[in-house]
Amino acid sequence: MAGTAEIPPDTLRRVEVDGVPVCLAHTQDGGFYAINDVCTHEEYSLSEGELWEFEVECPQHGSRFDVRTGAVRFLPAVIPAQVYAVEVVDGDVYVNV
Repeated sequence: MAGTAEIPPDTLRRVEVDGVPVCLAHTQDGGFYAINDVCTHEEYSLSEGELWEFEVECPQHGSRFDVRTGAVRFLPAVIPAQVYAVEVVDGDVYVNV
C-alpha cells in the first residue's frame, strides 16, 4: 500500500507487497498501475527506469513494457511482465498480488 500523495504523476515507485517487488506507476492521466518490478530480460528494477506515458523503460537495456497489460513494447525483452490489479481507496493505493 502507498498513499497517492507520495507518488507524483508521471513517476514510478518501488513497493513490496507480500514479498513481491512491484513497480507502481502513476501515469500522467492520473491512473495507477502495478507491474512486477523485475525486468523479464535481465532482472533489473523497472522502478529505477523511466515512465513514458503508459510504458516503463528498463534502465539497463531499454526494454519497454506497457504498465496496463505487461506487454513488451520494445526489445530486447520478449517475455511480458506480470501486472497486478490496483485499487485507490480514500487516497491509498492497494495492489493485489
